[in-house]
Amino acid sequence: MATLTAPLRLRSTEPRRYGDPLLLISAALAVGLVVLAVIGPWIAPYDPAATDILAASQGPSGAHPFGTDSLGRDIFSRALTGARLSFAGPGIIVLGSAGLGTLLALAAAWYGGWIDRLLNRALTLLFAIPGVLVAVVAAAVFGSGFWAPVLALTLVYTPYVARVVRSVAVRQRQLPYIEALALAGLSTWRICARHLLPNVTPIVLAQATIGFGSALVDFGAVSFLGLGIQPPEAEWGLMVADGRSEVLDGAVQQSLAAGLCIVITVVAFNVLGERLTQRFGGKR
Repeated sequence: MATLTAPLRLRSTEPRRYGDPLLLISAALAVGLVVLAVIGPWIAPYDPAATDILAASQGPSGAHPFGTDSLGRDIFSRALTGARLSFAGPGIIVLGSAGLGTLLALAAAWYGGWIDRLLNRALTLLFAIPGVLVAVVAAAVFGSGFWAPVLALTLVYTPYVARVVRSVAVRQRQLPYIEALALAGLSTWRICARHLLPNVTPIVLAQATIGFGSALVDFGAVSFLGLGIQPPEAEWGLMVADGRSEVLDGAVQQSLAAGLCIVITVVAFNVLGERLTQRFGGKR
């Protein structure tokens, strides 16, 4: 009886380097930020919604490491608490877009022909639409809050994952082991789920990591425009918007603290995603 060759697993195209400093530092920073986002509300030293007019617009001090805002709220506590919403939105966006994009990419790679062409044209159309614009329109139509921009951005981010995953899936689809599995009588679903999907998963993870930083910026931008998370909730984009009026009075601490949180998070996840993409041979 003929034996099937084991599926070719996607591996790094670079020499194995266990001491990659950028990968290690960005991964540690990203994990640390996620942990802070989860436990932030429990370790915040103050109630993020508690106001104290007598302590309004104070600079950094021992009692308030990041200072206070115009209502006397502790900015450090608001930054810690706001990390949860700031991470939850982009997290749902990248998970949803990665799942939908991978499903579309596998369908396009497996069936090819008019299905592949139709999906490519639909994805190209979505590429031309700015993500923030779609999120703003969705918030204007369905109401401001958490879910309208999240669902809109999930749709917009899907083509970015699908484009990269499709190119890898097409190469895998043409390898001999796929034809051997089909000749052995395995169903399309089983081949895709048990053999093709594991080979594209590393690229999906790398693209999702990169997309997280972009999604965080877009999600924060919607809140900055007043169409996302609403006061008195704490969220980094909303904190930057709330601090605009204080900047004119010389109190830059709120916008600066929230802006630095966004920048550090985006850099950490982008560097991590780029390093993972290089290791697994994906192309953006």
